[in-house]
Order: sequence, then C-alpha cells, then structure tokens
Amino acid sequence: MEMDVRSVVQWGGVWVGLLVAALGSSVAPSAAQNGFPFNTELTLEAAPMRGSKRIPNLEIGPSGEVIIELWCKGARGRFSVAGDTIVFVPGAVDDRGCPADRAAADDALLAALADISGWRRQGDVLVLTGTRELRFRRNTN
Repeated sequence: MEMDVRSVVQWGGVWVGLLVAALGSSVAPSAAQNGFPFNTELTLEAAPMRGSKRIPNLEIGPSGEVIIELWCKGARGRFSVAGDTIVFVPGAVDDRGCPADRAAADDALLAALADISGWRRQGDVLVLTGTRELRFRRNTN
C-alpha cells in the first residue's frame, strides 16, 4: 500500500491531535492538584493536646489571606507564594487566656510558620518547609 505525502501529513495531524488531547486530559488535573491550595481549609497533621480535641488548622483565602486556629489562640496572616517559595506574614493574634502549655505551643507554631520558605503538595497534604517541616492535610468533609 502506497501513501502519498498528503496522506502522511493528514495521518500525522491526526496523531498530533490525539497526542495533544491525551496530554491535555492528563496534564491539566495534575497541574491543578500540584498548585498552591488557595480557597482551602487544612488541618495540621498532629495529635490533639492532652485534655483537648482541638488541632490547629488553616483557612486559606483566594488571595493568600489566612485564618489560623491554633491549639488555643486564633491568628490571621497572609501567604505570599511565588513558584515553590512561600512567605508567611503574621497578622493579629487573638490571645484567649490560654493555659501556659497551649500558649507556648501556639507561639512555637506561629514562629515555625514565620520561618517557612518553601512548599510542596503531596496529594491532599500541603508541606511547608523551613527550619521545621509542617504538614497540613486538606479537609475533605
């Protein structure tokens, strides 16, 4: 069976179209899964402190604004993200008359957030890196 140049070009176009369609359907979701989780609520991967069921969580808004519920205190701040680099700018802290152990844990977590410099996604987990690695799991409920 002989194919002329026009047939080869047509088949080549079909293959390129199929390849683009296949890549488009497999690359787009992956890119979305790997992006920074704006508009997301996440919970710190940690056990509750003794005598409490509370675990710190982040509520990240569409522009990087963040509401943080700590072990006892509440706080606000902002994430600035560029590529895999991240900066946390702390805001107001709501001191709620916390017991000393929870207040100290809150202050340590805020200090660790202020020290982050990088981030990555591992499925539903946001990993923040600095002198300490913090892992926050996306709330799915």
